[in-house]
Amino acid sequence: MATRIERDSLGEKAVPADALYGVQTVRAVENFPITDVRISRFPSLIRALGAIKEAAAAANMDLKVLDPVPGEAILQAAREVREGGHDAHFVVDCIQGEPAPPPT
Repeated sequence: MATRIERDSLGEKAVPADALYGVQTVRAVENFPITDVRISRFPSLIRALGAIKEAAAAANMDLKVLDPVPGEAILQAAREVREGGHDAHFVVDCIQGEPAPPPT
């Protein structure tokens, strides 16, 4: 499997090259195999997460606290999640939940 190397405060880690997640998600999968049931088994939850992200981005753009360029990218990604386009990338344990995005 092809990988890419990402770095966080704990060091470097291989991440699947085609993954839409990053190093912190890989660490969560490795460190918290609580139930061995991935969040991807709950598509209605994933759709709800996408809807929440979309609404939050739109509200923050309306309030002018989120710039339009990243805001539009977040809206597009949230719509894709809401429409079921990325279920396979929700790989953390269902008890672990949704990991925070990496800092920018």
